[in-house]
Amino acid sequence: MPVLSKLITSALRALPALALMGGLSATAAQAETAEGYWQGVQKAGVLRCGAAVAPPYVMRDPATGEYSGFFADLCKEFAEVLKVKPEFVDTTWDNIVAGLQAGKWDLSLALNRTPARAMAVQFSIPAMEYQISLAYNKNNPKIAAGAASVADIDKAGVTLAVMSGTAQDKAISAAVKNATVMRLPGNDETRLAVTSKRADMLVDASDTNQLFTQSNPDWAVAINPTPALAKQGVAFGLPHNLSAADVEVVDIFLEEKVATGHVDELIKKAVDDVLKGAK
Repeated sequence: MPVLSKLITSALRALPALALMGGLSATAAQAETAEGYWQGVQKAGVLRCGAAVAPPYVMRDPATGEYSGFFADLCKEFAEVLKVKPEFVDTTWDNIVAGLQAGKWDLSLALNRTPARAMAVQFSIPAMEYQISLAYNKNNPKIAAGAASVADIDKAGVTLAVMSGTAQDKAISAAVKNATVMRLPGNDETRLAVTSKRADMLVDASDTNQLFTQSNPDWAVAINPTPALAKQGVAFGLPHNLSAADVEVVDIFLEEKVATGHVDELIKKAVDDVLKGAK
């Protein structure tokens, strides 16, 4: 009996350990079979890309609905990596973060990395760096010769056109006290406001404004204000609940594209396409 008692006692003591090992085995099995976000996209067969127009980042042919621009190209190439079809979901800059939060698409194109946005969504590493510039008619008497800072143009009677909901909107709205900010829904509307002289200045990304000045060389000029109005990375916006492993998939994809100079090639192609279309 004492021997039997000892065996029973030893067996009972081993039960918690066996249960723990069983639990660990089950957990390990679950981890092995857990499906990542991009595996779900592969099963669906479609990568949904939220796209708001902002040349040369994202462009849309109004006649065909076809998307181009270097961020649209990156979306297509990431879809190729996943072996799925890219699908562009048209949106506005006011809704590009909210739509991602609501699960209307899998990633947002050409989002500026800001702390406010980072509280709502995640970001990939930047595909490029950008800063905000101010484009205007050099013959406009409201803009003083030699203007170099936001303070130089922050005067009553000066109207600044900007796309509503963009990082540019947030930055200029926080920086000016006297000038009027004219918020418009899209890229075409802001440019028309300046060419028609309803607005005095165009607030946009420096490379986008460079396209505007190159398209209107007789009168359009641009300044990169000092101190800088904003300098931020431009990246893919990703769902807030994405795992670190899923974010890394996008980061590794972009790291190679940036390091090999491929992103620079896509940017040059997009810029050339815009300038050809303007002629």
